[in-house]
Amino acid sequence: MATSRRITFLTDYGLTDGFVAACHGVIARIAPDARVVDVGHLVPAGDVRAGALVLAQTLPYFPADSVHVGVVDPGVGTARRAIVVVAGGHLLIGPDNGLLMWAARALGGVTEVREIAAPALTLERVSRTFHGRDVFAPVAAHLALGTPVAEVGPVLADPVWLPEPAPGEVLTVDHFGNVQLALTIAGLAGADVLRVEVHGGTYSIPLRGTFGDVPSGELVGYEDSSGLLALSVNGGDAARRLAVRAGDRVDVRADRRRPAS
Repeated sequence: MATSRRITFLTDYGLTDGFVAACHGVIARIAPDARVVDVGHLVPAGDVRAGALVLAQTLPYFPADSVHVGVVDPGVGTARRAIVVVAGGHLLIGPDNGLLMWAARALGGVTEVREIAAPALTLERVSRTFHGRDVFAPVAAHLALGTPVAEVGPVLADPVWLPEPAPGEVLTVDHFGNVQLALTIAGLAGADVLRVEVHGGTYSIPLRGTFGDVPSGELVGYEDSSGLLALSVNGGDAARRLAVRAGDRVDVRADRRRPAS
């Protein structure tokens, strides 16, 4: 039996229904030796941008021969296309709504995109409302077994890209309430304190290396694990403290700089 490539799986399906399990079952029937890694299934329903950010910040840590399935697909069953993206040796499978493209860029850039148009690689009966099970999961399983990408369908020259985040936009709010911004700390080099303005409020927030560099309960700015500026409360919830959520705009400036040594 052929050795299967690793498959990762991200959706907005949640965990209370059988949707995720059904997709796992389809993969297991086609590629029983494939190892499936669940990236997560709690992306907010229909939030393509949130799913795209999770994929872009997670997939670069997987081996280059991985197959990735992403399904956040509010346009399922419409004229939106189903695609496979080749990037840095990885294969990404999902809807053509921008979900996969930031991850493809993070993996080294898009080599090619193909539209899924091969009935032999999908389930025989394709529901208009469950392409995760009937299209994306079986295609991923076949590709994991070594089916050439060229057999998926024709090359697609115009995949959908999401608009780029605006500087200072809240990209993500994680499980801990940490607020990730579309900013790096490069422009704040040497800053000791940040002046943060959001929703009419102004905050002076120390820029440090990690949460524990400030007393418990205090706000802190730091460079997060993705190399972006994040705001946190040591032992608390920064998103709640600042009353922000993904998509909000935050103005950040260097309020005070450390004296040159």
